[in-house]
Amino acid sequence: MWYVTQVFTGEEEKIRQLCAKQISTDILEKCFVPYSEQMKRYRGSWHKEHNILFPGYVFMITDSVEILWDALKDIPGFTRILGNPEHLLLLTDSEVAFLRRFGGEDQLVEMFIGLIQNDSVRIMEGPLIGFEGCIKKIDRHKRLAKIEIEMFGQLVETTVGLKVVRKLQK
Repeated sequence: MWYVTQVFTGEEEKIRQLCAKQISTDILEKCFVPYSEQMKRYRGSWHKEHNILFPGYVFMITDSVEILWDALKDIPGFTRILGNPEHLLLLTDSEVAFLRRFGGEDQLVEMFIGLIQNDSVRIMEGPLIGFEGCIKKIDRHKRLAKIEIEMFGQLVETTVGLKVVRKLQK
């Protein structure tokens, strides 16, 4: 089962590494931080970077959440598993399927390639195909798209890389 833990923003990778090192794989099957591939321009050229998709969150897969809860108390910087002690936030099947499709096995969301046609975006390549309705804002100059998806039981806005190859007029 997939759970979400909340950590201090900027500490996600550190917490992931500590969990992988200190918690047995019998308890914690997998611990990951989803990343988004984005382009950033500096020193006169474009560079590919990996940015955290959901800042402040680390995802964990376990079948022993009570034992994991006890083990997480020994991790410095860990704040909490989302939800409350009586009902921990378990990702829904649709959220898990979306994360698997969106980020793949490595949980790295690759750059999307699309075109703008009549003020709407059409994705030509990437896992966002069919989810064009999630796009809320595009910054063509920074090659970014803000998307809104349902995650953690609420609507969450995040940023992904988007390369617009052309803009078509009527």
